[in-house]
Amino acid sequence: MRIVIIGAGEVGFHVAKALSLEDFDITVIDLDPEKCRRASEHLDVIVVQGNGASPKNLVKADVAKADYVFALTRIDEVNLIASQQARQLGANKVIARLRNQQYSDTNSIIKPEKFGIDHVIHPEKEACKEIVRLVEHPYATKVMDFEGGRLKMVGIRIALNSKIVGKTVRELNELTQEIKFGIVAVNRGSDSIVPWGDFEFEPNDMTYFIVKTKNLDRLLQLLDINGNKSTRVMIFGGEKIGYSVAEVLQETKSVRLIDKRRDKSEEIAAGLSDTMVINADATDLEFLASENISEVCSFIAVTKDEKENILAGMLAHQMGAKQTIIHINTTEYIPLLQNLGIGLVVSKNMSTVNGITRKIYSDKTETDLIAFEDIDVDVIELQPQTGSIVTQKPLERIDFPQDSIVGVINHHGNLSIARGSSRITDEDTVLVFSKTKGIPKIREIFGLDE
Repeated sequence: MRIVIIGAGEVGFHVAKALSLEDFDITVIDLDPEKCRRASEHLDVIVVQGNGASPKNLVKADVAKADYVFALTRIDEVNLIASQQARQLGANKVIARLRNQQYSDTNSIIKPEKFGIDHVIHPEKEACKEIVRLVEHPYATKVMDFEGGRLKMVGIRIALNSKIVGKTVRELNELTQEIKFGIVAVNRGSDSIVPWGDFEFEPNDMTYFIVKTKNLDRLLQLLDINGNKSTRVMIFGGEKIGYSVAEVLQETKSVRLIDKRRDKSEEIAAGLSDTMVINADATDLEFLASENISEVCSFIAVTKDEKENILAGMLAHQMGAKQTIIHINTTEYIPLLQNLGIGLVVSKNMSTVNGITRKIYSDKTETDLIAFEDIDVDVIELQPQTGSIVTQKPLERIDFPQDSIVGVINHHGNLSIARGSSRITDEDTVLVFSKTKGIPKIREIFGLDE
């Protein structure tokens, strides 16, 4: 498969990195020589330096033979023109990153499809969805839906006094036969582990469970976790992400939005009838104290300045906010901030990357892949070929790579959490969680090593 990526910034770079897991022919175009050098040195891609909206550079990148073109620069107008040029030159499918959400409005004069765009990704909208999920599940560090919302993956940090400390995965599963769940990854310090039955839990392990949505509350009870939702929310920053989050949450929660600019605060207040908008600085200790920050369920820092977001998040965390969510742009900061334990980290760049990779793999019926920014584990959806190894015996008798685990089996719409005794047929689709190095072997086991 041939893929051309226009824009080698954070989003373009990480999309190329995620897709390089497969044997794709990837070409990256960017005007910035430093970004081109970074892509050339760290990725197995062809790099074309130049304007991605230029027909000359698109021809040089052989866009006419591209199965996919991703227009991922930071400038909407460049992405629109690049998409139009790519389509006219013969690209099969075009996906564009557009920051202005008005382009997707039904009443918009400029419609993406007129530029040959098949699918639009809005970074701020993707980040908003992730933040709202975290607010709805304040006990979790990560929440992701699968199978149309029927399954959830939740990341939970194991407390020092948790009753599962010292127990193995096998022992935890045996605690109850009433609900089934899978443990698909554990972050321990800087290491990501795919745990098998004899893995033993330690305090502060960031553990990722997968469970049917209808059984989530019962899993939380088993773990002695309070599943109460946030009721009082404070948002710092009234730009696109902050405004969108407030617009969604104000329907069910008490929301306060803080912005340092008086004119912007007035504009926001006019548009959010059920949100209290305050012209103030959420990095001001006196202000936070006056707002009783210790009683805030969820504090969300989403200004344009990531350093300001980090500072505000640290202060809110130290002053007692129950949950702190910090938005950043620099993806390299994510592991460091997570290890500091000052709050949850969201990146619109990585949310966009996942939106794009999810889209391209959903177009391939046999594979759906999601790369996570906080754990070194990917999830792939596979359907085995008839007669493949995985269909011939129970999972416990198959030589899977050590850093992989089958999480869920979908048999004609009926979902089951995989166990060692589970068997897979060629009519099933399966969610497999694995480190990158194990994916080729898994595809071989499923008969997909073309």
